Amino acid sequence: MNIYYQLYESPVGCLKIASFNNTLCLADWNFRKMRKSIDNRISNGLKSEFKAETSEVIEQTKEQLTEYFHKQRTQFDLPIRCVGTPFQVQVWEALQKIPIGKTETYLGLSRLLGNEKAIRAVAAANGANAISIIIPCHRIIGSDGSLVGYAGGLSAKKKLLLLEGGIQNSQFELF
Repeated sequence: MNIYYQLYESPVGCLKIASFNNTLCLADWNFRKMRKSIDNRISNGLKSEFKAETSEVIEQTKEQLTEYFHKQRTQFDLPIRCVGTPFQVQVWEALQKIPIGKTETYLGLSRLLGNEKAIRAVAAANGANAISIIIPCHRIIGSDGSLVGYAGGLSAKKKLLLLEGGIQNSQFELF
């Protein structure tokens, strides 16, 4: 079995979208620094190679992302397959519980997972998320309310949060 992939030009950057066995396994920023290591993690974890081809799940993902960017969708309804350690998967599942229009901090996410001392591990798992936007790692902000690291870049993160109503543009007038 192959991992099929296509590129999707979103209003905030190019995403690499991939599916494996009728599940979405990747929707990640094509030009991120960790692109090769994340692709390797997915390829090794699924014991498959990437092939430039589309699938039903890829087309559904593109359609739902387009609806999201046009404010016609607030939740995604896609079969997801997360490839990572059990702890990473636990973090990614917790991220999916943060509703659109809301943000959370790394500390808050650590508390939701029942271990506030795991803040660095939670941050690392957040950064390893391979299904951006759909698993909303962009909704994690610093404890002081600042935007902190994002694989798609802070500009993309700001645009996503503004689109969702998670922040107001006036919050950035001080910076």
